Amino acid sequence: MKRLCTICARGGSKGVKGKNVRMLAGKPLIAHSIEQARASGLFDTLAVSSDSDEILEVARKWECDYLIKRPDELATDQAAKLPVIRHCVAEVERLSEETFDTLVDLDATSPLRTPADIAGAVRLLEESGAGNVLTAMPSRRSPYFNLVEVDANGIVHLSKPLSEAIVRRQDAPKCYDMNASIYVWRRPVLFQSAGLFNADTRLYVMPEERSIDIDSEMDFRFVEHLMISANSEIKSR
Repeated sequence: MKRLCTICARGGSKGVKGKNVRMLAGKPLIAHSIEQARASGLFDTLAVSSDSDEILEVARKWECDYLIKRPDELATDQAAKLPVIRHCVAEVERLSEETFDTLVDLDATSPLRTPADIAGAVRLLEESGAGNVLTAMPSRRSPYFNLVEVDANGIVHLSKPLSEAIVRRQDAPKCYDMNASIYVWRRPVLFQSAGLFNADTRLYVMPEERSIDIDSEMDFRFVEHLMISANSEIKSR
């Protein structure tokens, strides 16, 4: 069973300028994901894909096995995630002359995950027979209870009304927020699937405190605060 980990990081961040190489708790943001992949002990190969030479240089300094330059058409704001990952995997397989069975992509903007989270998501894929695994956290709001929509006539209604009204959120069906942290595929599913959700997709649930996806300056500062606080607590023990 050969496993490849990819980290795909674009250079043109809008919400937080240069966030993938910005220093976070003492190291570049992308370095946290690189270290987590290494610490998991799961991967035969680790690759970083980017359109940015600066990001690839940081990845080189953090000893990634392959640095994959992303073509311009896969580096736009409109570029979908799956083609980017497929391109990276195909390039690594071409360069290494190897084929990988399990493909894992770590989002560089989700640095609070742990190596144990990575191992849990991979184990769920390989032991359940799932085609792919996505990570998520329990949703703080339910479309069955307190998420609403406003229709064309200005009328407010529940996003997903049930046939019988409920008065407690706890009675609603369980819902989850995708946390954009870990994506795991069997190779055929990655290259043949039309999207992230398939009949045999499984969900690996992570806690909220490890599920923050950095998409704004506030997110960045909050994540850094959590990391520094956690490190201080460990040192004081």
